[in-house]
Amino acid sequence: MRLISFGSAVLLTLIGFAIAWQFVNPAPPHTLVIATGQTDGAYYLFAQRYQQRLAQDGIELEIRATAGSIENLELLGNNEVDLAFVQGGTGAATAADTLTSLGSLYYEPLWVFYRGEQTLSRLGQLHNMSIAIGKPGSGTYAIARQLLADNFIDAATNTIQALDGAAGAQALLQGDTDALFLVASPQAPLVQELLHRRDIRLMSFARASAYTRLHHFLSAVTLPEGVIDLQANLPPRDTVLLAATANLVARDDFHPALVSLLLQAATLTQSADGLFEQTGSFPNSANLEFPLDDDARRFYKHGPPLLQRYLPFWTASLIDRLKIMLVPLLTLLLPLVKIMPPMYRWRVRKKIYRWYRELQLLDDAAHTHPSAGQQAGLIQKLDNLEEEVRKVSVPLSYADELYSLRLHIGLVRDTLLDSTD
Repeated sequence: MRLISFGSAVLLTLIGFAIAWQFVNPAPPHTLVIATGQTDGAYYLFAQRYQQRLAQDGIELEIRATAGSIENLELLGNNEVDLAFVQGGTGAATAADTLTSLGSLYYEPLWVFYRGEQTLSRLGQLHNMSIAIGKPGSGTYAIARQLLADNFIDAATNTIQALDGAAGAQALLQGDTDALFLVASPQAPLVQELLHRRDIRLMSFARASAYTRLHHFLSAVTLPEGVIDLQANLPPRDTVLLAATANLVARDDFHPALVSLLLQAATLTQSADGLFEQTGSFPNSANLEFPLDDDARRFYKHGPPLLQRYLPFWTASLIDRLKIMLVPLLTLLLPLVKIMPPMYRWRVRKKIYRWYRELQLLDDAAHTHPSAGQQAGLIQKLDNLEEEVRKVSVPLSYADELYSLRLHIGLVRDTLLDSTD
């Protein structure tokens, strides 16, 4: 009986666990693919650092070199990669509504280098000039096209050359183009070379605030006088640049447990200060083109999940996934554990108490002064009842109640026998 009572409770709880299991998230994958950019670019370098960090937690990060942000978005949209570095301002190149942002990582300044003695401070002054804007598929190409379009500059008004950074810089130095758009780190060798050339100038954006209002993915940053080379005083004056941010973008089905792990890697990699960044200012949730992932929002607000702070990643992930299993435990098992003992006692006592109804009827009849024939019939019924009671089996802890019933049967028998005296 105990097995039946408590076994039914366990069975009911197991059914609850089986139902709850349907809502448990799958385990995080052990392998991720990230789209970067060319192998000599910053995206590729940072991906290698992420790769080393994730490997410590048993996650293999496969790095896929690409032409740049536009191709990265295409790969994400086609489910060929799990996440990608994407330059701000390139989101319009995709119609996918299944992408989500994990955050901004660092500033990517736009450098507009040009030839000539005239000081240029507005893109409109590039009319009728030859301009190198990067290769299609690159972030530089996308942002350059947008900004030039704002100033009604296109292939009809200018010679637009789709040259990448190195080829464009070579064309600028040789006089084959008049201006070069380049999105790169201040430490990039190409940027350093052009900044040190006396025949090449760097545009300071006079209307930077207007561009940041028109394009929310842009920020205005200042390159201080002399910060590149104090001895040569480069740049020769404070220079205002426009800067997009490098975003980490994933599909909206990206595993939530990996969001925090990636952002921890990004924090270790991107939190150092730079020419435009203060320590700890990146990664952040500003200047995004895609909706911010919910788990990323919680990371920026509260930091890593509590379990990941103190437990290995896979242990924390397992506990976090299985917490939904507490629902049947709390709603079924614990209440059942409380009600099963009283229910069990009731079931045992029911086997004993069910005879008291008949015993009471016999006792009432014994007090009505039955005739000899009636007395014999009552005693026979009492003998039958006693025989049935002898067949009743109960746990030893309830034996006292069984013997009490047999004692009461004896009392009724004595009453019946006394009724003839």
